[in-house]
Amino acid sequence: MNILFDGCVPRALRKYLIGHIVKTAQENNWSELRNGDLLEAAEKQFDVFVTSDKNIKYQQILAGRRIAITALPTNHWPVLRLMTDQIAATINQLKPGDFVEIATDFKP
Repeated sequence: MNILFDGCVPRALRKYLIGHIVKTAQENNWSELRNGDLLEAAEKQFDVFVTSDKNIKYQQILAGRRIAITALPTNHWPVLRLMTDQIAATINQLKPGDFVEIATDFKP
């Protein structure tokens, strides 16, 4: 799958998404794009959008999107590092248009 990381997602996570092509919004020169514009651009080139913006489901209309979206519980790498297996397994099961929030009980 082609995966796009939002600007807030730690780049270190990409090495745990084996078998996928992972780019960041910055690498695509999309740092200036916000909210719906970023999703619209991503939808044309990517299968999955990964963000730590937990409010995305309230800020954007996600119904009818072709891109799958995963919302991480935090952008704090020490927490995400403990969840890499869960994150990878979730992403591996995504289908077009899915929206999945990944939860954790761990609080930094």
